[in-house]
Order: sequence, then structure tokens, then C-alpha cells
Amino acid sequence: MPSQAHHRTRPAPRAGPAVHHAAILPSMHRRPSRLPALDKRKDLALGRYPAIAALIGVMFSAVPGSAKAAAVQNLRCEYADNPVGIDSTQPRLSWMIQSQRRGERQTGYQILVASTPGLLSAGHGDLWNSGRVASDRSTQVVYSGQPLHSRERSYWKVRVWDRAGRPTAYSAPASWEMGLLKPRDWTASWISAPPTSGAMGPSPYLRKSFSLGRPIRRARIYVSALGLYELRLNGQRVGREVFAPGWTDYHHRVDYQVYDVTRMLKPGANAIGMILGDGWDAGYVASFGRNLYGKYPMAICQLEVEYTDGSRTVIGTDKSWKTANGPILQSDMLMGETYDARKELTGWDRPGFDDHGWNPVVAQTPEIELDAPRGPPVRVERLMPARSITEPKPGAYVFDIGQNMVGWARLKVKGPRGEKVTLRFAEMLNPDGTIYTANLRSARATDEYVLKGGATETYEPHFTYHGFRYVEVTGYPGRPRLSAITGVVVHSDIPFSSSFDCSNAMVDRLQQNILWGQRGNFMSVPTDCPQRDERLGWMGDAEIFAGTAAFNADVSGFYTQWLGDVRDTQAADGAYPDVAPRVGPIGAGTAGWGDAGVIVPWTVYLTYGDTRVIRENYSAMARWIEYCRQHSGGLLRPATGYGDWLAIGADTPKDVLSTAFFAYSDHLLARMAGAIGRTADAAKYNDLFHQIRAAFDRAYVGPDGRIKGDTQTDDALALEFDLLPAKQRATVAGRLVEDIRKRGWRLSTGFIGVGHLLPALTNSGNTSVAYRLLEQTQFPSWGYSINQGATTIWERWDGWTKEHGFQTPAMNSFNHYSLGSVGQWMYETVAGIAPDPAAPGYRHFFIRPEPGGGLTSARGAYESPYGRIESAWRLKDGRILMDVMIPPNSTATVTIPCPQPSAITESDKPARNANGVHFILNDDQSSVFEVGSGHYRFSAPAAKHP
Repeated sequence: MPSQAHHRTRPAPRAGPAVHHAAILPSMHRRPSRLPALDKRKDLALGRYPAIAALIGVMFSAVPGSAKAAAVQNLRCEYADNPVGIDSTQPRLSWMIQSQRRGERQTGYQILVASTPGLLSAGHGDLWNSGRVASDRSTQVVYSGQPLHSRERSYWKVRVWDRAGRPTAYSAPASWEMGLLKPRDWTASWISAPPTSGAMGPSPYLRKSFSLGRPIRRARIYVSALGLYELRLNGQRVGREVFAPGWTDYHHRVDYQVYDVTRMLKPGANAIGMILGDGWDAGYVASFGRNLYGKYPMAICQLEVEYTDGSRTVIGTDKSWKTANGPILQSDMLMGETYDARKELTGWDRPGFDDHGWNPVVAQTPEIELDAPRGPPVRVERLMPARSITEPKPGAYVFDIGQNMVGWARLKVKGPRGEKVTLRFAEMLNPDGTIYTANLRSARATDEYVLKGGATETYEPHFTYHGFRYVEVTGYPGRPRLSAITGVVVHSDIPFSSSFDCSNAMVDRLQQNILWGQRGNFMSVPTDCPQRDERLGWMGDAEIFAGTAAFNADVSGFYTQWLGDVRDTQAADGAYPDVAPRVGPIGAGTAGWGDAGVIVPWTVYLTYGDTRVIRENYSAMARWIEYCRQHSGGLLRPATGYGDWLAIGADTPKDVLSTAFFAYSDHLLARMAGAIGRTADAAKYNDLFHQIRAAFDRAYVGPDGRIKGDTQTDDALALEFDLLPAKQRATVAGRLVEDIRKRGWRLSTGFIGVGHLLPALTNSGNTSVAYRLLEQTQFPSWGYSINQGATTIWERWDGWTKEHGFQTPAMNSFNHYSLGSVGQWMYETVAGIAPDPAAPGYRHFFIRPEPGGGLTSARGAYESPYGRIESAWRLKDGRILMDVMIPPNSTATVTIPCPQPSAITESDKPARNANGVHFILNDDQSSVFEVGSGHYRFSAPAAKHP
């Protein structure tokens, strides 16, 4: 069976008629054992009551600081920098404020949007002048100007008023450009090489010569393919994208890209060319064979040239284009590529090339919607030089990249014409040093290069990728040098701008393994694995990891894009698919998998303050909840599905798990309904949650707190999803700890439970047990795989063990991010950075590290929508030293693990009297402060940790 998973975001709260902390804070933000009396007063401090909010506003306004003015920077539109080719006619704008002053906040803004740079420079917003808007909003600001049209480029800038009501200078200008908004904007035709039988064959080359006779003002290419394309213009590659246009459900829609090629054209003769690959559309997908969408690749391309005199020329794909086969004899995402350099078509993408022997293309008419992409493209991120070479068999050289990675190998070789070099890829080695490929199943993962002879040749494949650490090279002329192979790392272009590190080297390696798993599996869609014949957008894997993914990188556009595939493939009865895009005979309606359709939108909303993602997915989410209700008996969901996939030594009953997720998704939808003003729906779903919870308690929870199945996942889900009566939470938490103790302080959770396990322990006052699991190195644990040399997260706890070697090759990936969902807990509890659901998008957030285990220091840095957040702590000379950075226009509640506020200093001054620091309260373990933006240095006597 393919692999699955579940993602942990913060569970929704219990809702009730009264306004109290349980109605507005999710259970995962409670610390019952640490701060039992804090929550109501904390709600006041966070601005949930107007009088206190006003007081805090006055406090921050009065903070003294330097006179240096604030500045506006990092302008973005629809989560992108200066995007070209968007289709939102009401794009959302955001910016960040730069200021060294504490407590800096925005009190107003003014946006100017102009049709030309000159008008913008002159201060004339002919498309939109917002005027001064009294607001602290600096993210998700919706454009409200003149209607936007196809191809229109808009230039914008913004200024803000600071905490004292003083205006800043205007920001540097930014821009966005619309794509083709109407079907009639497309005048080009879909074309292909003459149809083939659908077998894996050569990649077609397409070309067109044309002439331009006047000076050019601007030029754009709009291009897409069913399959993959590489675009060329006058001998140069256009754009840095690979595997464009990306994977969508081609039964519904395909994305197109827009490129500014003004500087690549010239007066007179020009030539445009494309190489096509089978890709996901016509190539092998998972173990289901080829041609799941189409039989052969086809493309559409529209070059629009605007001259300085205002006239236009359009060169589009049509029957005048020509095609021929070239050196790419075959190229498939799973199987690899065969490239014969002797067949290269020198100059084919330049003007003047003789294409008389080329064949006419065939015009096609696929019925498919062309959409502008909303997520980042796939690009090359970095190069990884090989670290060592071995020769386990004569003539078979094994290169070790030193890191399990995803992409391909760059080959450098010199030898006789016609010699063939074969590259095979693997994640692990057999005991004899040869590459271990049994776990690839039917994926051939082999690249072949035939030399043209002469000088040193460099080869990289075009339309394939592999998951590997080791490259076996055979057929190489002579003995290769280490520089003969270089790893080329490829993934969706999400910025990995956050960081985490601590005093435990093994935990630091775990964080790196999590990051590399995300790199390798964010490949246009969130895949489960990158190496074998699967590589599917498993919903369970995506939802368990979404919270961790959102800490590691900016995944706003990536998930927004993928959620379109999720909606496209939802069944008529409301069942979400198990994979998206949906392919092959894979099911739907599975608990913990289908719930990604609710959990991932919640994660995007919580992380970025994005209410549009709720509105876009609302109908689909509501239909999913209704599907779950219809497919349940007495609100108990059936014992079907994958369960706690790949749990180790435990078997969580599927009906318990399914019902728990029914309650969880329903509760998240109640929260999201309230966020977009659908108060009646919020009340309805809250009421349904109470009913599901009551049914869960009656059916599965015994008087002694034993939950049916009695597994760690049972207990963790019940605690984290708020499914227990208050009187039984401590009992269930105790049972969870006891189960862990009996196993020698080891876990037993699989994909579904693992992301909830450590949060459940922390939120029930058992953080010390969570640290024991984090730092555990005995099997099964994260540390065990790391001690066996893991550089990514394994699919299974027992993927390889000293006692038994490799697990079954039928399902044994060594790059599966699901079990890496612990990363969210590491950011939120070890480093101490946590979002506030009452102020999503990090408008307000928590800094509350919980030192423990053997750690003496930890640091987390997170790039929020408002700017960089940092939380670092270290233990020194009996004190805990905390460095905290809060970005302008946001606030944070800082919890310091010291019960005496008078013993806490900030920048060597009593914290209660420090500038910009407002004491809230304390209990017998901690003190809580509210702070505005700025850099804070707290020091306090260190508590002793068990």
C-alpha cells in the first residue's frame, strides 16, 4: 500500500455560549500544568477586550526610542515579488515595516497604484489612491482600485504612519502584471508532434522562425504544455523553471507561465523553440503506467510583441511550426532519460537554422482551462559536489553526494564518440557497497548518455528527477575524478528562510533531515516520496506536515496552488481524494487523509492571516463535513481507511481515529466560519462538535480513562482534539506517559499520531517526557535513524535496523517527511515561537520556550508576514538568558520560566520597568509579559528541569 500521513495544526477550541478562554484558544495553547490561572488574563493582554487593548496601545505608543524614522520595504503581491502573469483581479498586497524603535506599529497607510512608472513617481495613483487609511493592516490588503485587465502592468508603492502618527517616506516601487484573463485572449493553437502510439519515445523539438521589423517596447511569452516544456529563444533558455508548467489535475486545468522576453528579441530574424517531455501528463505516474491524462505531449505558446509606435505582433503556435526528433531518445519522470549527444541539433533554436527536413506539427484542441499559477515554479536550488568514490565492482563507480537529495546528477566526461555512460541512483547501499535499488520498485531511475566525442562534455537531463544520495556510474571512459558527478538539487522555489538549532547535535541533524525531506517532496505538489514509482500528492502526508512546513519555509503560494487540485478532485458526494491530483484507482473519503482539505486551509489561515483561502475552500470543506456526517452511525465514523499508518508496535482502532478526525475537522471549520463572518455556520459546527465529542466519549472512553485501543495515538488525539471531559484529561495524559515509560521511553505512533504526540505531552504538563522522546536514540526513534546515517526522514521507523537490515522493498522510502512533523513542536516548544489563532498571521504570537532534556540552548528564527521573529535561550551560570526579536507592527506574549517577576531583568534593568515591556501576571512556574516590536534580552534564575 502507498504511504500516507496526517498533519498537526493546532486543534480547534471547544465553543460555548459564554466568552471564555476555552472558547477562543485552542487546547494546544493551554498549559494546564504550568499556568492554570493565566488564560483569562492573557486574553485581556492580547487585546481581546477593548479597554486592555487600548491600554497596551498607549503603552507601546509611549515607548521611547531613537528618532530614526521607520521605513517600508518587502512589498509583495499575492505572496510574490513583482509577479508577472497573475489572474486575481483583486490582488492582495503586503509590506513590512523596518524600524529599530521598540513598540513600533502602523497607525495608517496609503497605497498608490499607477499605470506607468512615471505617474507613480509623480505621486499620481491613476489606478488607485487609497488615501490615508487608519489601519494597522499591512498584510492581505485587497486592491480596490480601477478594474484590472489582461496584460495590464500596475506599479505601486506605499507609505505608512508610525505609532506617533508620523508618515514614512514612500517605499521603493513594486509591480504586478496580469495574465490572460479571458479565453479569447488566447489566439494560439495547441500543437504537437505527429501523434504516437503512447509508448515512451523521443522528446519532440518544435521551432518557428519569424522576423521583427520595428523597435520593440515590450514582449511577453505566454506558454504552457500538457506534459513538460523547455522554452528557447534565439539560442537562449527562457526562464529558470524546470518541469513547467507543473502538475495539476489535467482533466480540469493546466497552468501557464508568462516571461518577459523584451531583451531577448532583436530587430530582424528571430527564432523560438520548445522541447517537450511526457511529464505527469503522458509519462509514467506512480505504479499506474503511462498516459493517465494524455497520450503524448502538446504545447501552446503565444509571443506578443509591442512596438514603440504602439502596434503589436503576435506569434503563436499554429500549423506553421515544425518539429523533429533530437538527442533526447526518451525522458520520463520515473524511468530516467536517454540522451545521444551525436544527434544534437546544433543551432535549432536560432534564426537561420535549416529546418527543411523537419515535419509539420499537428494542431490539437484539448478542452482544458488555462490558469495562471498561484504557487512557485520548480527550480534548481543548489549544487552538491560528490564527496567520495568507491568501486564495489569492477567498472562500477559509486559516488556519494553525502546527502539524500532530489534532482539529478550533472555528468562531466571526455571520451570516444559513441561511448555510453550509465547513471543509476539510490538512497542507500547494500552491505557490499553496491547501490540499493530494490525499494525503487518499477522506477528505473536510470540516465544514459552517449558521447559525441572530442572535448569534455557536460550533461544534465531535461525531464526527469531522482531521489538519491549515491550515483552509480558505469561505462565511464577510464577512472572518473570526483568532479565527474555533481548533485543538482531541485524543488519548488519556496524560500527556506527560517532556522532552528540547539545544543544537541543529533536534534540539529533531525532538523536538517526534516528540511531535506521538505525540499525533496515539494515538487510542484506535496509528494510522499521522490524516488520510487509513487511520488503522489498523498493528502495524509501533506496535512500532518503542513504546520512544520509552514515554519521551515514560506508555503503560502505553494499550498494555495495545491488546494486547487484538492478541490478539483473532490467527489460529488463531498469525499476528498486520498491523493491530489487524483490518479489511478486510489480511494477517497479516508479519515486523516481527506481531512487535509480542512487542515491545510486552516494552516494557511493561521500562518498568513489569509481569509481568502477559507472562502475559496469553504464550500468544499462544508461538503466534506457533511460527507463525514452522512458516512457515520450516531456520529461515529466507520473503522475503515489506513489507520495510524506505519505505527510501530501499536494498532489504533480505525473507528476511534476516524471519529476523532471528524470532530477535529468540524471544529476547525467552525473556527474558520467565524473568521469570515459566517456566525450561524460557526454555531452550527460548534454544536456538531459537541455532539461528536459526546458520541466519542460514550463509545470509546472508559470510566478509567482508557480509550478503545489504548495506544499512544488514541491518547494524543483525544487530548489534542479536545475530545475528553475535563476530569479525564489528566487521567488520559497519565496513561499516555505510562505507555511511553513501559516501552522504555519510546514512541509507537505512526504517520497520523506522531505529529500530535509531543504537543499532547507538553499541553498536559509532561514536556520532560516529550524531551525524552526527542532525544531518544534507541529504536524506534528519530535518533536511531540518525545514528544509522539518515540525512532525511525515513518512511518507516524500521526502514533499516542493525538486527534485520532493510525492511520490505515494497514500501521502504528513505525520504518521507511525514514522521518529521515533530519539527513544529521543536519550533513552538523548544525555540518557543507559536502563532496565536486569535490574531492569525503572527499579528500577535507567543514566545514561550520550555527548556528541558539535556539541552542547554536553543534558537529559532522565523520569517513571519511582518518580518523576522527570533527566540533564543541559553543556560549560563544558573540563569536562563533569552534573546527575543519582535518585528514591527506585531506584538507578542513572552513567557519566562521564572515565577518571580522581580528576579527577571531585561537589558540589565528590572523587566517590570523596562521600556516596551508590560508585566501581565505570574504563577508558581512562570512570569508573563507583553511586548511590542524590538529586540529584548531577558535574564532570570534558571529553573531545574526534570
